[in-house]
Amino acid sequence: MNAEDQHLNQNGNEANGKQAKIVSGLDRPLKTPPPGEQTRAVRRQVIAVILANVGVFSTGMTLAMPTATMYQLKDITEPVHLEGSQFTWFASVNALSAPLGGLLSAFLLDRIGRKRSLIVLNVLTIVAWILLATPSQSDSKAFFWQLIASRFLLGIGMGLASAPPGVYAAEISVPKTRGSLILGTSISVAGGITILYAIGYCIRDDFRLIALICCGYQLVSLLCVLPLMESHCWLLSKKRVTEAKRSLNYFRGFNKSDEITHPQVLEEFQLLQKALQKRDMEVKKPFWKSVKEPEVHKPLLILMSLFAFQQLTGIFVVIVFAVQISSEAGIQIDPFMCALFIGLARLVTTCPMGYILEMWGRRRAGIISTLGMAVCMFLLAGHSKIEFLKAVPYLPVIAIVGFIVLSTLGLYTLPFFMISELFPQRVRGPASGLTVAVGMFISFVVLKTYPDFKESVGMSNCFIFFGVMAVLALIFIYWALPETRRRTLLEIEEQFRSGHSRKSQNPVDVEMKEVFVRKPEE
Repeated sequence: MNAEDQHLNQNGNEANGKQAKIVSGLDRPLKTPPPGEQTRAVRRQVIAVILANVGVFSTGMTLAMPTATMYQLKDITEPVHLEGSQFTWFASVNALSAPLGGLLSAFLLDRIGRKRSLIVLNVLTIVAWILLATPSQSDSKAFFWQLIASRFLLGIGMGLASAPPGVYAAEISVPKTRGSLILGTSISVAGGITILYAIGYCIRDDFRLIALICCGYQLVSLLCVLPLMESHCWLLSKKRVTEAKRSLNYFRGFNKSDEITHPQVLEEFQLLQKALQKRDMEVKKPFWKSVKEPEVHKPLLILMSLFAFQQLTGIFVVIVFAVQISSEAGIQIDPFMCALFIGLARLVTTCPMGYILEMWGRRRAGIISTLGMAVCMFLLAGHSKIEFLKAVPYLPVIAIVGFIVLSTLGLYTLPFFMISELFPQRVRGPASGLTVAVGMFISFVVLKTYPDFKESVGMSNCFIFFGVMAVLALIFIYWALPETRRRTLLEIEEQFRSGHSRKSQNPVDVEMKEVFVRKPEE
């Protein structure tokens, strides 16, 4: 065979090999995104998650309401007003009732589904905002108790809002988009805080009008929930197979068909079906018995601890008492303007968190966040005690805004983010509700005792305490928090069950593994 024939034969073999590779379907996934990651599917997932989270703005508005209304509600020149201890109840009672909302969320998520839970959330908060907008203008006692009732209901709404949107986002998404979509809840809370701060900056003497604006917004959010499709995971768990197929087809970018024709989508459906069938074949246990299993009690303890550190580092204290803290920290600008800066800093930082958590991973984000929070709190404490720090211009502003930005990068966001990732499907509802209940109860204790704690130890020592808690949170995250980046929900569950290393796989390895195990399209 001459050189020309060898060259032609070699080219022919390469062409045949390339053709065979194309026929086998091995190179197609390298060029075409799999179902769930294509543009139409991602767009559907994003729109659904946005609509689900519109109502969660009420949580941020609830948290920020004391900051926006403090001066008017405590104004002794008003016909009816709140005394010092009454205002602390107004500021914190929502955190006391939030655990009830968490438990209600646990009940509703499994009984009536994710969509209807969101409907209940919006209806409840509409009633609460109406109560806040219409208290007595002459009877101080009736005025106080109606405000407390409204805040109590808003607290239930806070607890109820914490789990359904994140669980819904986790269930309709694929691993590649899950991180960004789950973050919708945190973005909504940050957005609600910022909006209420902005309203409070513009309207400083009419809390009733502020409540009416919030009520109108909540009516709009209720309308946004109505067109949502229910999660296929919940539908399949309730044996509503046809509806589950429609939902999965829709969120993977196909028509709402009663049958699944794409092989990869069918494989995903069958894996989920097998997992649920395996669960159903097992002896059904009450939730309190399931807690004994490592894939349940481990994430339960981790998330409860994470929520505890979130509260003890003063994140919610800064949100609720932003105006007061800004004034006492020595900030010279309008405290309402400073509060607005705080809200904007949190919102702007929250928006790219999906990308940051996918780039850094959960553990690294948490470590950087808590380290930075500790530094900011120690700087605030030192500003009133150390001479050279007193000379640094705008140090309190920089430290408070830095604390908000760095907390958003990790400790503020992670508990709400990971609550939708760590729990197994069979206990996701009650476990999420219980975790939120514990976290919100700790929040109530911190918010209710903060004014007295500050009076007894001083503002600077409060900042030192928050800084020490941030250091302890850093140690806990390094020691106990698992990495869930690029892992499916079933893989995360298996990690807790088997006790394998918490180190995540290389994302490139995961992607290549997914490419070569996919079946070729028929």
